[in-house]
Amino acid sequence: MAIFLNSDSKVIVQGMTGSEGMKHTTRMLASGTQIVGGVNPRKAGEVVDFPEGKQVTVYGTVAEAMEATGANVSVVFVPPAFAKSAVIEAIDAKMPLVVIITEGIAVRDTAEFFNYSKGTDTRLIGPNCPGVITPGQSNAGIIPADISGPGRIGLVSKSGTLTYQMMYELKDFGFSTAVGIGGDPIIGTTHIDCLEAFQNDPETDAIVMIGEIGGDAEERAAAYIQEHVTKPVVGYVAGFTAPEGKTMGHAGAIVTGSAGTAEAKKVALEAAGVKVGKTPSETAELMREIMEGLKS
Repeated sequence: MAIFLNSDSKVIVQGMTGSEGMKHTTRMLASGTQIVGGVNPRKAGEVVDFPEGKQVTVYGTVAEAMEATGANVSVVFVPPAFAKSAVIEAIDAKMPLVVIITEGIAVRDTAEFFNYSKGTDTRLIGPNCPGVITPGQSNAGIIPADISGPGRIGLVSKSGTLTYQMMYELKDFGFSTAVGIGGDPIIGTTHIDCLEAFQNDPETDAIVMIGEIGGDAEERAAAYIQEHVTKPVVGYVAGFTAPEGKTMGHAGAIVTGSAGTAEAKKVALEAAGVKVGKTPSETAELMREIMEGLKS
């Protein structure tokens, strides 16, 4: 089991023939992902060669790619100015999962395609995210596949870099799935969506949740954990030293007064029974203790 992505997932890449698309398609293929097509209307019909003799056909539209290949996941590497139309195209084609790697998308554009997806069967992850990986099965995005392996920890994170660090620090236990949800002010899949999926996944034993300053997503996640999550959860909130009123790193990471501070989030999570580390390494150590306890 895994959430959102498994070895049967058939992945297309919107923007595959661009420099980032080519680089990361190569890496996804090397990690065992079933890449079944690319999408670029200007290069429809071309066949792109990748290492180890792998070839991927480029289609003109998402709908054509889905019809020809049975694809059920799209990874979007389209530049910011064209990302909204690419995502809307995937939603119109009824693509079940759309992973939007592109950063720098205008918040208005994200709001429009997010609202457009409501009431549909399309799950959006991102934008400005590292994607989703189910180690040993499939990798949709830019998460390095060699930093960890399969296991029974679920990870949901706003931060790409901290996703990688947490996976590396807990690689001896491994992960069921790691989801980088992105740090923009408006995102598709949320902490709560992932917490629900991990709670329902019989092969996830414990969950790491990485948040950051700004907004109230972590406080809402804490309330959800208190009500609905029975599996152990550990957390980390990036940004304890951030000055008030300054955007830090991600566009969504801005603190106003006491709202959105790391301390407020930490208090809310701890009140819900979540152990919160002061550093990523301390958070990993808290999870390590939980996993050792589950083994004994």
